[in-house]
This record gives sequence, C-alpha cells and structure tokens, in this order.
Amino acid sequence: MAALIAAVDGGSLSAASRALGMPLPTVSRKISELEAHLRTQLLVRTSRKLVLTEAGLAYVAASRRILDEIEDAERTASGEYRAPRGHLTITAPVVFGRLHVEPVVLDFLKAYPDIDARLVLADQFVNLVDQQVDVAIRIGVLPDSSMIATRIGQVGWVTCASPHYLEMRGTPETPAALDQHDCIMFEGVYSNNLWNFGRGKKATVLPVRPRFAVNTADAAIAAALASAGITHVLSYQVAGAIASGALRLILRPHEPELLPVHIVYAAQTLMPLKLRAFLDFAAPRLKASVPDFGGRGH
Repeated sequence: MAALIAAVDGGSLSAASRALGMPLPTVSRKISELEAHLRTQLLVRTSRKLVLTEAGLAYVAASRRILDEIEDAERTASGEYRAPRGHLTITAPVVFGRLHVEPVVLDFLKAYPDIDARLVLADQFVNLVDQQVDVAIRIGVLPDSSMIATRIGQVGWVTCASPHYLEMRGTPETPAALDQHDCIMFEGVYSNNLWNFGRGKKATVLPVRPRFAVNTADAAIAAALASAGITHVLSYQVAGAIASGALRLILRPHEPELLPVHIVYAAQTLMPLKLRAFLDFAAPRLKASVPDFGGRGH
C-alpha cells in the first residue's frame, strides 16, 4: 500500500523509489504483486505518467485511510506524540464551501504542513463511508444515523430581487402575489419548482412557474442582480449582495423554518489525529464566519 501511494503521489515508480529509499525494481515488483493478489489492475503505466484505474482510485483512498489508522494505533500504543499528518477529504455545498469552508481549509493547511486536503464541492448528497470522505458540512435537518454532528450555525431560505426590478414591477406582499412576477428558479438539488413559505401551521409549499430556471445558485443570483426577476435562495448565498444593497429581501414575514448547519463525521473507535486536528481548528472558525441567520429581520 505504501509503495502504491508513493507512486501515485510522486507520479512515477522512480519517484516512489526515491521517496521510500527502495530500489526501483522492488517498487515495481511490490505493486505488481499487489495487483496479482487483488486480481485487478490498479495502475495504467504510460511513458510519461501513471493513471489510476477505477479500482485503483477506490483502493488508494482506502489504503490512505488504513495506513493513517495504523499510524494512529502505533502512536497510541507507544504513547509517542506525532504531528498530525496524512490526507483529509472534506465535502461541502458548492457556494457555502467556496465562501466559508475553503478559506478555513487553506488556513488549516498552513498550520499543519504534513496534511494534504481535498475539498469536494457538491450540492448533492455525498456518502462519507462509501466515498471515503472524512468530514462533511451539511445544511438541513440531519437524518438519524451513526454520524456525529457539531452544529455551527443556521441559515434560511430567503426571497429577493434587485431594487431596480422592484421599482419596475412592484413588491409582492404575499407569496401568492409571485404569480404576477418573473421568478428565477434555482433548481439544483431541489428541481421541483416549489418554494417553501411560512412556519408551523402556516407553512406552505408554493408551486412556482419560473420565467428563468438555472441549475446553480450563482447563476440564479446573477440573474436577480441583472433585474431579471425574483429568486428564492439560501441566506448565505446572497449575504454579500443584501449587505451591499444590490439585492433586497422581500416577503420576510413569510420566511420558512431555519435550517441548521453541521460538521458531520463518522463515529470511529480511534479518531485519526488529522481529523481531530481539523475539527478543533475548523469548528470555531466556521461558527465565527457563518452568519447565524435569525430570519424575519431578527
């Protein structure tokens, strides 16, 4: 496993040989023996680089985790302190990750030079165990599971438009009045043309006929900034535009229930030192950077 990872990280068998202080033929033989044992090809060797097969991608991800766990177990058994090291994979929603998570990860890498990180920005659900992800940022009510979660704030769905659009078309006072307006639909994960309004017994789901539909929040917000209509997005996605006055919140008395934001990770008998370091580093910084959206003007 160590030889395979060294070859992948170095980009060649000769790089692995240098990194491990091992003769090149030995590195090549070990990887060949590993492939024979697994009865599958892990690497495609070309004249210029190594390319992982689909099986190789999954095996390398698992190998990194296993070797990290072995190192943590040895550290615990010997009582010897070692600096956190290894590879960390983090996932977050696209806009939230770009605005709030990426800056924290980059600062974390500066503080921990022996850790490498991969940040996966995706608005769809990512299974931490199946996809070998160490930690996730999740928005919304969490399902019951064996995952461990730390709350870092809350956000809410908001409805907004540019001042210019509202001057031209007027400001709707109720969700039903949106039927008389041009609506910009952010489909994303929620491609059902439904907008949520109200709380408790007054909660309702409103079907919306979009004049313009896009599959990313950034594109929906850009269209709203261009005065193309009214959009319905999460509060953190438009926080900057609202603060600058480029967009204006409307229908505030009708905002739906707030959504919690959590850091989520799998329960483990022995938590890797790299994960503990990231949680201790990231949680307070994310709590400070994420506006705790109170909704309804509060």
